Amino acid sequence: MKTTVTAAGILKTIVYIVVMSSERPPAADSAALFAEAVSIMARLRGPDGCPWDREQSFDTIRKYTLEECYEVLDAIERRNWNDLCEELGDLLLQVIFYAQMANEAGHFSIADVIAGLNRKLVRRHPHVFGDEASVAAGNMVESPLQTEDIDSSQVLRNWEAIKRAEKTPASSVLDNIPRGLPALLEAAKLGSRAQKSGFDWPEVEGIFAKLEEETEELRQAIRASSAAAGVASEEVVSEVGDLLFTVVNLGRRLHVEPELALRHTNGKFRRRFAAMEAASVQPLESLSAAQLESLWSQAKLAESPAPSSSR
Repeated sequence: MKTTVTAAGILKTIVYIVVMSSERPPAADSAALFAEAVSIMARLRGPDGCPWDREQSFDTIRKYTLEECYEVLDAIERRNWNDLCEELGDLLLQVIFYAQMANEAGHFSIADVIAGLNRKLVRRHPHVFGDEASVAAGNMVESPLQTEDIDSSQVLRNWEAIKRAEKTPASSVLDNIPRGLPALLEAAKLGSRAQKSGFDWPEVEGIFAKLEEETEELRQAIRASSAAAGVASEEVVSEVGDLLFTVVNLGRRLHVEPELALRHTNGKFRRRFAAMEAASVQPLESLSAAQLESLWSQAKLAESPAPSSSR
């Protein structure tokens, strides 16, 4: 069923949102505001709505969804709560946008999305809501689950067991890992899932040995490469991928999220490069390699914590 939203209703909504106190009762107002957001999106996609919003499709919106996810991460890393509040709103917009397009096509509505989420939360938390509620919400695990006095590791084991029971049997344990994930995240999930099947390095040192092996294979591929200038050969691309995959799995074994670790390093590089630019009286491109290295070392040293004085 498609929602009809009047312009007068939207204007009333905007006034309601603007004049509301910042001290809002969470439950009632959250439900009302969410309903208003859904109505606003329906109006934007309606016959007399926004031309840009009406032109969008599932495919055109995807890139914005990815961008909004990263902007949420950035706000969290900067501990900027005002920005995080805004970015979470932008991310929620993506959910409402997809649901509105799906509703227009007759696939599902935002109510179906929320109802499915609610059932999943109850189904996968029998230790909170009880076995009876979990089963009523669709828990199909046949063997009894441990739900009394459990820790977070048992919670995760229960979650995975309930999740497996929900899925159609796959030809590979890796099939349930989405192929559209960012490559670093996909690599980490592939390694983690393979580890559960016993396919992993017994010790971390084995991964360092693999890194050395992959590095040497990349060197060999570079030496043998006959690709045109500025274009990597398929072999070089493959070996760089192997090296990256091994590094990601090293991070996994060390309990390091590769995406977050790389984002941290990206931020560090931004700061140090900006410090180099600020410290140089000449454009960086006019400096020698030795001068650039010296500026980099200065920027790096400036970030190092000062040694504590002994007494």
